[in-house]
Amino acid sequence: MAERFMKDMLVQVEPLIPALRRYARALMRERAAADDLVQDCLERAVSRWHQRRNGSVRAWLFTILHNLAVTQFRQATARGRHMPIDDAGERELVSAAEQEHRLIYQDVMGKLAKLPEEQRAVLLLVAVEDLSYADAADVLNIPIGTVMSRLSRARERLQQEMDGVATGNVVALRSVK
Repeated sequence: MAERFMKDMLVQVEPLIPALRRYARALMRERAAADDLVQDCLERAVSRWHQRRNGSVRAWLFTILHNLAVTQFRQATARGRHMPIDDAGERELVSAAEQEHRLIYQDVMGKLAKLPEEQRAVLLLVAVEDLSYADAADVLNIPIGTVMSRLSRARERLQQEMDGVATGNVVALRSVK
């Protein structure tokens, strides 16, 4: 009985792992932290499989992942980030991009990181992970209208950042003659 239960769960969860890793990497911006987050998510899903509702397994897993990430962000803000220099690898100490696509990727990820967390989460879930507005609303526990407005603002702000137009709270002045 337990073997069948595990097999049924694996059939539903295993195909979603790459998408969970993508989302976690975009949120965490560090491969090791993202992999740890996905592992924590899967452990929680396995231990609470009996508590899930009959809705989308995909949305349920993204909800778990998102909530764990938010908790980690809050904890990191409270205690700050610390990394002993002996544990830091070359990637943490040196930032040398040798290929154009890597530079573009870093540029986009940097601009994505400038978005408020609420807008970034909606943009990643809908545009990258291809969740429906309803599923994204379920994952984030917000109304669909809020998903749509956050997505619109995120897209607009990201486009402004990419065009080099975004100035934060500074209003660009023009002279009138």
